[in-house]
Amino acid sequence: MEMQLHSNSGGKSITLSDATFARGFNEALVHQVVTAVLAGGRAGTKAQKTRGMVRGGGKKPWAQKGSGQARAGSIRSPLWRGGGKTFAAVPRDFSQKVNRKMYQGAMRVILSELVRQQRVVVLSEFSVEAPKTKQLVSKLKALGLESNVLIVTEQVDEKLYLAARNLVNVEVREVTGLDPVSLVGYAKVLLTVPSIRRLEEWLA
Repeated sequence: MEMQLHSNSGGKSITLSDATFARGFNEALVHQVVTAVLAGGRAGTKAQKTRGMVRGGGKKPWAQKGSGQARAGSIRSPLWRGGGKTFAAVPRDFSQKVNRKMYQGAMRVILSELVRQQRVVVLSEFSVEAPKTKQLVSKLKALGLESNVLIVTEQVDEKLYLAARNLVNVEVREVTGLDPVSLVGYAKVLLTVPSIRRLEEWLA
């Protein structure tokens, strides 16, 4: 398929691979993969103590009978203040298995849908001369992308990364660091021609 480069790149066109950028939308696949990626980012470190883990409570507080009080075996019972939890939370792994075929398929579907919705801006190249936020803001403003944009580069561009890290809703990712959540989370995705070729090679 043919796609026009942004006017800042001379207005030429680029040929995109149909296998990567012209797939039909599969909502179930995208939902499953995005959910799995988000679940994998959960810490899962929540933990509480059972009555066996709480310090103290080794001695029976009073005799079983004769005191007139309810029987009690430990001051660390879940019924007591300072006692353990009956069903204590334990650290857990929230990650879900997604095989490579599904993951790459979801990436193709998302990229194709972004192209259909005209949310992709393609430039022959994109960089800044110095790691200055002001330079990046002016460049994005000239492209009509002042905020909520994901910039995808072929490889790590330290100057571009440093220029963007202080901007709200502007993120720089290299192709190998892309994931479905980052793609669907921004209103616009800026792709360079080299990054597109890397994507096509990766998702072939």
